[in-house]
Amino acid sequence: MGQSASTSAISSGSSRRGSNHHHCSRSKSMAQISSMQVEENAQFQQINEKFDYTSDLPDECLACIFQSLGSGDRKQCSLVCWRWLRIEGQTRHRLSLNANADLLTVVPSLFSRFDAVTKLALKCDRRSVSIDDDALILISHRCRNITRLKLRACRELTDFGMGVFAKNCKGLKKLSCGSCTFGAKGMSAVLDNCSALEELSVKRLRGITDGSTVEPIGPGVAASSLKTICLKEQYNGQCFWPLIIGAKNLRTLKLFRCSGDCDKLLQVIANRTTSMVEIHLERLQVSDLGLVAISHFSNLEILHLVKTSECTNAGLVSVAERCKLMRKLHIDGWKANRIGDEGLSAVAKCCPNLQELVLIGVNPTKLSLEMLAANCQNLERLALCASDTVGDPEISCIAAKCLALKKLCIKSCPVSDQGMRALACGCPNLVKVKVKKCRAVTYEGADGLRASRESLAVNLDTGETEHQDASASDGGAQENAVELPPLVSLNGAGAANIATSSSGRSNSLKARLGLLTGWNVVTCTLRRWAGSHSSSRGS
Repeated sequence: MGQSASTSAISSGSSRRGSNHHHCSRSKSMAQISSMQVEENAQFQQINEKFDYTSDLPDECLACIFQSLGSGDRKQCSLVCWRWLRIEGQTRHRLSLNANADLLTVVPSLFSRFDAVTKLALKCDRRSVSIDDDALILISHRCRNITRLKLRACRELTDFGMGVFAKNCKGLKKLSCGSCTFGAKGMSAVLDNCSALEELSVKRLRGITDGSTVEPIGPGVAASSLKTICLKEQYNGQCFWPLIIGAKNLRTLKLFRCSGDCDKLLQVIANRTTSMVEIHLERLQVSDLGLVAISHFSNLEILHLVKTSECTNAGLVSVAERCKLMRKLHIDGWKANRIGDEGLSAVAKCCPNLQELVLIGVNPTKLSLEMLAANCQNLERLALCASDTVGDPEISCIAAKCLALKKLCIKSCPVSDQGMRALACGCPNLVKVKVKKCRAVTYEGADGLRASRESLAVNLDTGETEHQDASASDGGAQENAVELPPLVSLNGAGAANIATSSSGRSNSLKARLGLLTGWNVVTCTLRRWAGSHSSSRGS
């Protein structure tokens, strides 16, 4: 036993000496490494102080790098040195400015630095005084290569300023103006001088006050180049009818809440051009006569009919039978029940290339939905909102037969968890499901759908926290508008699962946090009472 004790003592002593030796050697090696790092850092600092490696890069290479950066990063790069400041200014083609009246004083220095700007946005706050004609004329002298101009709330601009700008910037290709006060003469000046103008967007042009006394706005020299015209909230919209009629190669026409008889306008356009591809009509004086005129555009691919209460199934049938290349169809029936199974069945029969269908305030049944699913095999995006007839049987039909469907939106429809279970077994290519204000769909139903298909993004909003009278009512609330963004390919199922969320879960989480917060308050109060009680006993 004595030998074993001595042996163990010797072994323990040798292990201590070995560990001490290992610790010393390790500390020495760490000291050597740290000293080497200090020397390398010092050498690196000396190298940086002696030579600027970016000086060998040509200006063209730096320009390409700057063009791939965001606006914030470009601003930071421009502060590095004078060379980078110069190159960043010379390569910036897009510029957005606060168009207050004070901008006039800095225009010369600003555009001497940014002398290559081709896309300019001038936006003014509604409560501020905007730039006037002098500033816009000075900008037109400094930037004659502008191809895109956006004006927002520039209320001090007049017809004279727009006329001078149009003469100096004849290469303008896109003009967008909203809440401006110049009138028909300023708009005509642009159309008479800018022969390359391709896109024109006008919203609330306040300079046109009385349509009966204002001269009509014609296409001018832009008659052949104009391809897109968008008019929004123009209460003297008939002043622009000659412009629309004279645009020979017009491809996209968007009219939102404009006055005037649109039936006659569409009939005249149909006899003059056949190049129309996209039409948006919202809250206009248009009926089936206008839809019959639209049917003459055989190349039509996109049609939006929003709150056009005089349009019926007959007009939609005419469009479907002759516009067989239709890819996107949006209909907001405003719950007028004038468009239903008859019109949608015609779309299903004649438009096999349909990829996107949005129905708001329309009451389709299983009959038309089954035909759409069977004949439109490329249907990828479907939205059904504020419909009284879309229930679990209709959702089951969609799940069983819409094999190409990738995105589905259901809002304010009598759908329950049974419809969610049907989606769990159908639509093999489904990527995203959004359910909003469907009271019979519970969080358990959404969680079950999410659990059965991990790669599926499920978004549930029961709308319990919102005012119920703001839902899809007989007035056709604006919130019923649905926007389906372009599809984005998913790199993996895990990413989609991580991105999956529901407002229901967020609401429950907020509720739990609120309860925890309340419990913390109670706990703190009890502690204070206990402390005061103990102190009183001690005294």
